[in-house]
Amino acid sequence: MIRTMSLFPAGLVGLLLGVQAYGLAPQERVENFRLFDHRGASHELYYYSDMKAVVVMVQGNGCPIVRNALPRFKELRDEYAARGVQFLMLNSNLQDNRGSISQEAEEFGYDIPVLIDDSQIIGESLDLIRTGEVFVLDPKNWSVSYYGALDDRLTYENQKQEATEHYLKDALDNMLAGETVEVASTDALGCLINFPAKMQRAQHASISYSQEIAPMLADNCVACHRQGGIGPWAMTDYNMVRGFSLMIREVVRTKRMPPWHADPAHGTFSNDRSLTPEQTQTLVHWIEAGSPRGDGDDPLALIDHDWGEWAVHQPELGEPDYIIDIPAAEVPATGIVDYKYHYVANTVGKDVWVKAAEILPGDRGTLHHVITSFGQIETEGRRKGRLKRQGQAGLRGYVPGMTSQLFPEHTGVFLPADSTLEFQMHYTTNGKANVDESKLGIWIYDERPEHQIFSMILLNSKIRIPAHAKNHREFAERLIDKPAIIYNMLPHSHFRGKASEFSVVYPDGTKEVLLSVPNYDFNWQTTYELTEPKYVPAGTRLVHTTWWDNSAQNPANPDPTIEVTWGEQSFEEMLFGAVLMRYLTDEEVAEYEAQAKVQGVASSD
Repeated sequence: MIRTMSLFPAGLVGLLLGVQAYGLAPQERVENFRLFDHRGASHELYYYSDMKAVVVMVQGNGCPIVRNALPRFKELRDEYAARGVQFLMLNSNLQDNRGSISQEAEEFGYDIPVLIDDSQIIGESLDLIRTGEVFVLDPKNWSVSYYGALDDRLTYENQKQEATEHYLKDALDNMLAGETVEVASTDALGCLINFPAKMQRAQHASISYSQEIAPMLADNCVACHRQGGIGPWAMTDYNMVRGFSLMIREVVRTKRMPPWHADPAHGTFSNDRSLTPEQTQTLVHWIEAGSPRGDGDDPLALIDHDWGEWAVHQPELGEPDYIIDIPAAEVPATGIVDYKYHYVANTVGKDVWVKAAEILPGDRGTLHHVITSFGQIETEGRRKGRLKRQGQAGLRGYVPGMTSQLFPEHTGVFLPADSTLEFQMHYTTNGKANVDESKLGIWIYDERPEHQIFSMILLNSKIRIPAHAKNHREFAERLIDKPAIIYNMLPHSHFRGKASEFSVVYPDGTKEVLLSVPNYDFNWQTTYELTEPKYVPAGTRLVHTTWWDNSAQNPANPDPTIEVTWGEQSFEEMLFGAVLMRYLTDEEVAEYEAQAKVQGVASSD
């Protein structure tokens, strides 16, 4: 029985049918990629290597084929989930964004992750043609086992009551039975996806290395990829970039580089080192065009590679007022180096107010990060010999690319003369033995600054992460009892850390996410610096949530068979967050509330 219900306006049908389509081919291998979904979660394709099959439907807002096929797609998801089949959706539409996709998902009941290809580079590489296409991947080798329509129930003009051909279901049954897929491809129906860049591939050879590519790399990559830097090779000139260009494409597609893990939907950060979708598209297209040299100077070759020592980007600071030596550490040529904790007595000799601090690495090639705290050494109890933090801010830390930083204007950190400094040092081996002799430089105020900043610590030492858990969640929260502003946030967990979030719950019960890190990476201990400080009224609850992956799918997991609890070793776990903030005066509170009122009126207009 056929119901004559038109899914598309009649005038579009001829156009849709008249376009030649090719798409993915059976047995074609699909390269790895990572994308955010419409809820802000991060998905890496090859993470699903423990599945028997991965099924992807190409989604697009407003496509009648997708909307009408979705109920059956969800039924198949429910039927095959217990049999080891992962179902996803993928949106590569120019006209869609996370907000509009989320609205579509809510309206039509999408409860399957919709991966958002905002740069279109994934859809281009998959040679997608239409929304509504379905493809099935075999995780054993990531080849295409089936490509085409979900079934034969839908056409552009009509839809059947029931399908008579069940292409996707049959393909999955074949795969799960260990058989060859009998029907490996069919013609797919749906709305054509506009990939303008595919029509402009001849022009990609004209992308300027000198004016577009090299400046992009200089801004986002060279701080690590330089002589003696933490990057494994130095971006010294065009020839080096061209030689590693395919590797650059791979790490950009999987979002391993540049190392920035925050979700752009929440917050704006002054130290954001990520590429925009447009930059990603330009870089990948240039590489896929053969990495042409073109005309013009080579900006990378012209960079002054003598990076100097202190305050490179803030020369007005001059030399530090005081320099504190960190004990030397021997770093082996290979292997994993456990975190090292050095305790150093404050050698300044007097109480001071610190306005800026900087770690000067002794060996940039192995020093991965430093976290600096200070306080008093515990003299008794179970924490004897460990640092008791004094509730203030640390003295800045270090990650590759970080330079000297002033604390926020008119603020400082009080460093007592009798305090002890703790340096948490993380080293990565690079093929040769090294000795790191790093230093801490501090710059001080002549007089007490107007405001004192402090770190609010959020931790939960009672965490218990079950064995084999892929997405275990726990949280910590604290009440902000006075009006304050927040400057930055540091999430911290260990090898099993998967994602992290800082949010506030205002006195009226509304919630706002300040920072979401859907792809937390233990190797990059990033402090996320807000571009504009965030005002929070008294009575606001600050919540820090962490998710862990204690499964065998986490390649960094030391042992997925055990329950994991709190501990300072990297094979144990932490739920730890630090928030740099300060309290406000009554006058400042009045200004912030007046500004918020004006903005509220403007938004209502």
